Amino acid sequence: MVALGTTLMCYYWTVKKRKVAKKRAELFRKNGGLLLQQRFSMITSQGEDSSAKIFSAEELKTATDNYNESRILGRGGSGMVYKGVLPNNTVVAIKKSILFDESQVDQFVNEITILSQIDHPNVVKLLGCCLETKVPLLVYEFIPNGTLFQHIHNRSSLTWEDCLRIAEETAEALAYLHSTSSTPIIHRDIKSSNILLDENFVAKISDFGASRSVPFDQTHVTTLIQGTIGYLDPEYFQSGKLTKKSDVYSFGVVLAELLTRQKPISASRPEESCNLAMYIVILFNERRLLEEIEPRILAEAGEEQIYAVAQLSVRCLNLKGEERPAMREVASVLHELRESFIEEQTSRRSDDSMQMINEQVSVQTTHGEARPISSLQSSEETTQYSMPAEILPSNLAR
Repeated sequence: MVALGTTLMCYYWTVKKRKVAKKRAELFRKNGGLLLQQRFSMITSQGEDSSAKIFSAEELKTATDNYNESRILGRGGSGMVYKGVLPNNTVVAIKKSILFDESQVDQFVNEITILSQIDHPNVVKLLGCCLETKVPLLVYEFIPNGTLFQHIHNRSSLTWEDCLRIAEETAEALAYLHSTSSTPIIHRDIKSSNILLDENFVAKISDFGASRSVPFDQTHVTTLIQGTIGYLDPEYFQSGKLTKKSDVYSFGVVLAELLTRQKPISASRPEESCNLAMYIVILFNERRLLEEIEPRILAEAGEEQIYAVAQLSVRCLNLKGEERPAMREVASVLHELRESFIEEQTSRRSDDSMQMINEQVSVQTTHGEARPISSLQSSEETTQYSMPAEILPSNLAR
């Protein structure tokens, strides 16, 4: 009887495993797995590198400890993100979306193919996907330091130079996506919570779930409206025509966040200014911007830098898309502002150091003249006191 029971149990589990395997194979085909395999093979045969991998459902289930709640990194309207650990100890972020449009499988496969070839230091790397689940899973590199949104609104110690660098890195990444990558890509959901910071606070654009590729011979694509309130381009919202300038508008809101440390939508502000995009334009035009800048930021950055970044933000937020600057120009302006700020800080530190040295020499010389000592000792000590004045400036120059 025991042997019979064991045999029946083994048979049951064998049948169940076969059913699960069959179901996963069906989902793999349904979600475009065979097409994606062909695309990856084609890329490899052309001598290009597609480092993305097609993961099995079992691999990702194990990596996330069966999608344990303790592994949740974030959750939103579009799905959940889990922290996973692969067998080689690589830490990854696994995005589990809520919905998947089965009628858009070809487009989904196309986007995965394109994203797998993106290699930019300020774009989160797509490591692969799993197509054996009802809704495909995306596997990204893990970025440990949270989102820019968290650092802005939890009042972290981001310096002004950090803000300029993060803004420049994000702008460079968007410029790359818009014009330099193999096929131009419009992100469509640029916001501070989709800009991650790594262990060195380097910015990385993430979450390409809403992104769309644009053929080189087209200026826009017509899509269903998608994005985040507060960051959404009003021109795209009204027309349904998505352009690269839609990302520029969203980036302008991020710049406004970095400047004011305020959220894109806030009921605590007056009704006419609950939208930050509108509010910063009003503040800039009425020359009231400094009222909304934190004293620490204002003291560190200075009025000139504050107004320069605000002006760039206002240009990005122009209601007419064609009058907004391209992301390449935005990145260039931010680079110049950052270089200017660094030079100013270096010059200021150098002046402060020289002032301290001169004060020390002055104090030492005064003390030396006040002591009644022999002429020989006085001569020796005068030489000792004069050494810093002669040597230190040349050291600093070197």
